[in-house]
Amino acid sequence: MGIQDIIEGKRQWRAHMARVKALPRDYQIVYKEMQKYFFKVGPVELTEGSLLSGIVDFFEEGVAAGKGVLELTGTDVAAFCDDLIKDSRTYADIYQESLSGKPGAAGK
Repeated sequence: MGIQDIIEGKRQWRAHMARVKALPRDYQIVYKEMQKYFFKVGPVELTEGSLLSGIVDFFEEGVAAGKGVLELTGTDVAAFCDDLIKDSRTYADIYQESLSGKPGAAGK
């Protein structure tokens, strides 16, 4: 990863966060909680994928339709997050595998 890649990554992240800040306050709060959740236990490829930008797209569509954020996610936001990453390998999975002693889990 070169310096240009780092600069481009920062530019993209700032643009992403500007989109989040343009959302209504309740959407911002839920987004930030989801972001924290994904950064703790989220998918290994979180930084490479489009999960977070897809959530912002989904939220922007909800705002345009005049819906409240909990109408989109449901009242159990953690369950909503879990459903989004149900087929993805997570850091929590890697940790559990290392505790269970599955061969090759800790070395990869």
